[in-house]
Amino acid sequence: MSWVLVMPIAVPFLTAVVAYLARNYPAGRWISLAGSVLSLVASAVLMAAVLDQGVIAAQMSNWNAPFGITLVADYLAAVMVVITAITGLATAIYALGEIPEETESLGFYALFQTLIAGVTGAFLTGDLFNLYVWFEVMLIASFSLLVIGGGKDRLDAGIKYVALNLVSTLVFLSGIGLLYGVTGTLNMADLREAVANAENQGLITVIAMMFMVGFGVKAAVFPLFFWLPASYHTPYFAISAIFAGLLTKVGVYALMRMFTLVFVGDVGFTHEILIWVSLLTMFTGVIGAAAQTDFRKILSFHIISQIGYMTLGLALFTPLALMGGVFYLVHHIIVKANLFFVAGLAKQYAGDTDLNRIGGLYKSAPLLAVLFIIPAFSLAGFPPLSGFWAKYLIVKAAIELDAWFVAFVSLLVGLLTIFSMTKIWGMAFWKPHPEGYDPTPDRAPPKVTRAMIVPIAGLAAMTIVIGFYPEPFVQFAQTAATQLLDPSDYVTTVLGVQP
Repeated sequence: MSWVLVMPIAVPFLTAVVAYLARNYPAGRWISLAGSVLSLVASAVLMAAVLDQGVIAAQMSNWNAPFGITLVADYLAAVMVVITAITGLATAIYALGEIPEETESLGFYALFQTLIAGVTGAFLTGDLFNLYVWFEVMLIASFSLLVIGGGKDRLDAGIKYVALNLVSTLVFLSGIGLLYGVTGTLNMADLREAVANAENQGLITVIAMMFMVGFGVKAAVFPLFFWLPASYHTPYFAISAIFAGLLTKVGVYALMRMFTLVFVGDVGFTHEILIWVSLLTMFTGVIGAAAQTDFRKILSFHIISQIGYMTLGLALFTPLALMGGVFYLVHHIIVKANLFFVAGLAKQYAGDTDLNRIGGLYKSAPLLAVLFIIPAFSLAGFPPLSGFWAKYLIVKAAIELDAWFVAFVSLLVGLLTIFSMTKIWGMAFWKPHPEGYDPTPDRAPPKVTRAMIVPIAGLAAMTIVIGFYPEPFVQFAQTAATQLLDPSDYVTTVLGVQP
């Protein structure tokens, strides 16, 4: 199965190389688009293999685990790879209409494909040191994409972004070193038994908290999120969308993986902390969004708020809660990337993202108005869109545990999310544009805007399909949650022995 696991990583890397060699307009963009299509095909093949065989693993260069480099995919990893490829393809199409030629010549598409490879590698790796390596690949590519094109705001955001993420990396790497010193292994499957059998369980809990902090910065949870709203509103909208959709989800994925597979010896302590962190993340994020008047800043704070729901599914640590967390993870990638796409197109029509300086988009861009309502209502949890089912599963899991305060906060944050989405609708789409400028369809670039509509419409259609036909997606999330709570198949497949 090695080629099935390698191809989703190899394709974007190879595309990055070719796109850089042919980076002059227009060759680079079409190479990137073709590579994104091939990445989606490779991820679909991987998903088919996982659906057919369950957990699959491969040892690179035939070095058996736990000594070699392991790639492994279960239901959660496979769906994250697929959704990464979908988001990557949507962004590649959207970028055709936004990224200027001079930015393309700087190697934009090579950096973009490198980022996709790094994200995919993080989802498929089976050992912690290589997870660190993939984090570094992501950090280098994302920092470069953040500052590409120049400008004071982008450079300022990039410095904040990379500095705080380097702190996260330092904490993560320190935790890796301590964990290896205690257990003598970094293979995730091997760590399950090694950590359980460690003599000093108090030290293991301390190491677990270091991982929680390291991954928490990546995921932008409370109180470690301040780098995100300081940076995500500055780059090109295509970059903001891919960041919003994928980067924080790698941190959430890492938390889910480590705190179901490895750090399960002191659940009463670690997951109780996660509950409060999740609730504070949800509440502070949505309050921050309510205070903003810029389209992208509102969406940036809502990334933070919605991350809290995902980590809450892990924190409650029941099959239903984890199922809700997995469902929420996939739903949010689609919806959040799409909302940033919409924000970019709204700027093309109205000339700005400050809600006080724009308006009238309902008349000048009625199709865009409809395409905004779908992901916005889904983010807020309106039935029967995908966000409703995601929130429903989380709230139901909390009620089953008699965690009434948790359920209350979850519902309250949902109501406040509605407030933010209706504020965007009312100010950007419904109210007249400020006097002195009347937006018309003629203002929109005639060709590229139509191309940019395609990924927005496609992701909106996915949101509707998941919302109206949730059963197969819920069943998939249920299987993924079952594998997380009982990782015996994961351990057996990687190590080749019965745990």
